Amino acid sequence: MPTRPAQAVVDALPDGVVIAGADGRVTMISAVARRLLGAPEDSVGRPLHEVLALRDQDDNAWVAHNRPYEGLATRTAVPEQSWLARNGEEVLVVARIRRPALDRPVDEVAITLRSGRGRERLDRERSDLVATVAHELRSPLTGVKGFVQALLNRWERLNDEQKKLMLTTVAADSDRLTRLIAELLDVARIDTGRLQLHPRPSDAGLLTRRIVDSVSAGTARPISLEVSDELPEIHADPDKFTQVVTNLVENAVRHGEGTVRVSLVPLGPGELGDQPGVRITVDDEGEGIPVEMRRRVFTKFWKGGKRGGSGLGLYLVNGLTKVHGGTVTIDDAPHGGARIEVAWPAALPDV
Repeated sequence: MPTRPAQAVVDALPDGVVIAGADGRVTMISAVARRLLGAPEDSVGRPLHEVLALRDQDDNAWVAHNRPYEGLATRTAVPEQSWLARNGEEVLVVARIRRPALDRPVDEVAITLRSGRGRERLDRERSDLVATVAHELRSPLTGVKGFVQALLNRWERLNDEQKKLMLTTVAADSDRLTRLIAELLDVARIDTGRLQLHPRPSDAGLLTRRIVDSVSAGTARPISLEVSDELPEIHADPDKFTQVVTNLVENAVRHGEGTVRVSLVPLGPGELGDQPGVRITVDDEGEGIPVEMRRRVFTKFWKGGKRGGSGLGLYLVNGLTKVHGGTVTIDDAPHGGARIEVAWPAALPDV
């Protein structure tokens, strides 16, 4: 098999590469590095400080600041740092320093460069998370604070019904805060692969009836439930299954219209490979979800309506379903609106 030339290899890499020799002059530069640095085609042979024209916020140059050819003999690298290219774009830079031996001078400096746009995206996601948390926490906290202050200031002038109403509202807002914090923790655990599950054979019909009764108590919207008599037990962490179905039903109530219809039936052959299971379907009669938007529905902070929400509910639905071995799909409901279907695996029989 023929060996690819070194230049072709570095040009094929996703990150930019600049290599300089013992004399501080560039011996190789990749196409990506030339683009990021705005360097000329004839960069090979030029001094490293001319080619690696990067500045920080204080107008320091990378070479002058890091001095790769100086310092301790045990120094072997320059850790990742953020620098600015000629066009103002952020570039993340890492360097490797090589010496033939500890008592010999540096004979090669290898530098890799990567666009900082990926980190900018992560920073934006973190900012979105902070903004979402702040917004979602503010409303129930304001309610809790207001009602508690009213109770403290006017306790003697309030009758029992008024006190009960205020305390009921405080309890509801506290539950909302607790749930939001649990959602945020689960999002972090899903992202890092550290979500802990305690699955066991569970009655999907019984759990769903409790959810529908709970959500119905807090809304005037009609919610119907149909449960097949022949449902197998599912393999699930009951708390996580409850979280999935609650998010689906509340999402349909919040963003849909008309009657919310929930149904549970056994999976048909091939719906989840060769595995039996339960299909949970939630329909509403709203505007539905356009086909081109359906891939985005399960991303963090996606909000499809004007009625608020953290934008984490359907992200959690997808993540929690997948870790149990199930799938989530979006379709059009027969009565108009959106249909979300969850295929959940059944509990395996004891052998």
